[in-house]
Amino acid sequence: MTKINEIARDGNFKRQINNFKTPFGDEPDELLVEANRYRLLWAPVCPWAHRSIIVRRLLGLEEVISLGTADPLRPNLDHIDWAFTLDEDEQDPVLGIHYISEAYLKADPDYTGRPTVPAVVDITTGKVVNNDYHELTYYWETTWKKFHKAGSPDLFPKHLRTEIRALNDVIYQDINNGVYKAGFARSQEAYEAAYDGVFARLDELEERLANQRYLFGDQLTDSDVRLYVTLARFDIAYNTAFRVNRNRIKDYKNLWGYARDLYQTPGFGDTTDFEAIKLHYFISTTIDTKTTVSKILPKGPDIADWLSPHGREKLNKK
Repeated sequence: MTKINEIARDGNFKRQINNFKTPFGDEPDELLVEANRYRLLWAPVCPWAHRSIIVRRLLGLEEVISLGTADPLRPNLDHIDWAFTLDEDEQDPVLGIHYISEAYLKADPDYTGRPTVPAVVDITTGKVVNNDYHELTYYWETTWKKFHKAGSPDLFPKHLRTEIRALNDVIYQDINNGVYKAGFARSQEAYEAAYDGVFARLDELEERLANQRYLFGDQLTDSDVRLYVTLARFDIAYNTAFRVNRNRIKDYKNLWGYARDLYQTPGFGDTTDFEAIKLHYFISTTIDTKTTVSKILPKGPDIADWLSPHGREKLNKK
């Protein structure tokens, strides 16, 4: 593993691409959909990983896809990694690895990128087989459908798939990754462009949510999961650590009510670890092996308000 450069010459943050993109399916060249064959590796701090965990919980896939949880604090190494220091003997109890990079290198001994989460590992080989967070929740929602629990929500309904994908791309570019483009920018121009993009899109979504409970009306979808993971981290981390400080989510009437509504929905709040998020973003967030955001852990904010009444259910048309 070596340090990679994700900062362009103009100071813009350019996130690395995902290398393990084999889809799940029934074709010979696809990943077999099989209960108890895969282990999902994540860190509660990571929004890309968190959304795969929320969907896994909402659909009842916990019974067929096991979970390995990395420490929110990155290990002190000469490369960026995640470690299983929360587990007994500091090893993942199923895979027997200390660092997530071990599963990446087992899959590709020449892999030089950051070992990211979420990572789906084939337990039979110990190799990472998919780390494509752009597509992973879609697989949970479609090709893994035979394992969904009774009464689980249809997060990716056929009649909305084109619209959901289009909105998800906008959410990713301007909000999910937008906060990172602001936080990791290395020029004033790059920072301000990302900052403006984040708040322009939040303002737009604030209006969209004025008269409907979710992003697509009364129906909870994959898009809500993807927006939620950034909203949950915004006030507690991004607003200050990444300097996206024009507004807090609490300053938006509709977005704040919407975020609380989701937080109070099983699968969202019960998978949200605010303390882990703070630890990571203020103590060990890095884009290289020499840079940290801060060494002071903020005492606040008070998260009790996440459980306050939101009244969003009154917007349901049904």
